[in-house]
Amino acid sequence: MNLNHHFWYFQSALSNKFCDQLVEYALSLKDQIALTGNITNQSGEIISKKKITKRKKLSKKDLLDLRKKRDSNIVWLDERWIYNEVQPYIHTANKNAGWNFEFDFTESCQFTKYNLGQFYGWHTDSWSFPYNRPHDVNLHGKIRKLSVTISLSDPKDYKGGDLEFQFRNKDKSHLIRKCPEIKPKGSIVVFPSFVWHRVKPVTKGTRYSLVCWNLGYPFR
Repeated sequence: MNLNHHFWYFQSALSNKFCDQLVEYALSLKDQIALTGNITNQSGEIISKKKITKRKKLSKKDLLDLRKKRDSNIVWLDERWIYNEVQPYIHTANKNAGWNFEFDFTESCQFTKYNLGQFYGWHTDSWSFPYNRPHDVNLHGKIRKLSVTISLSDPKDYKGGDLEFQFRNKDKSHLIRKCPEIKPKGSIVVFPSFVWHRVKPVTKGTRYSLVCWNLGYPFR
């Protein structure tokens, strides 16, 4: 798919008060190790990301393999006050960037904490197949279309942790595009979920962010 804009951003869009309240609330909840894709148990059954904890489910080998790809801690959030604040920007970006993707559901938000040395390697948020969840009409048959990342930390409080994009359908696919536009606290970036991106290791302090994914039926 050819895109005129691979991402759309809003710098310092959310207030410091909102960001601080969100961080305070998320830190009051129990976090868990962040996963990638789906993890299965010994019977091959897919285990929900929400139900896995480092202590109960993941073996040492699982952890070692996982941390080659991603190392961070997360909290899942479903609070309506968060969606109400963020969703208008998603719709605006979808229109202004010219994507005009059809979507009708937003998954649980993921509050992410990157401590010293933690990172997330190259990945896309979209998967090979739509969700197969017949019991859940909000998910079943849908794919991730638009991803959102929100900076919740003051850039003075950490170093490293840069969000970077790689547009692999371009001729110069080896070039990496840093995204300093969203460094300021409260900044938002929206991008198609099939765009490759990563978070570089944090070299000082702690970086807090919020991500969410917006679903719709597959592109036609």
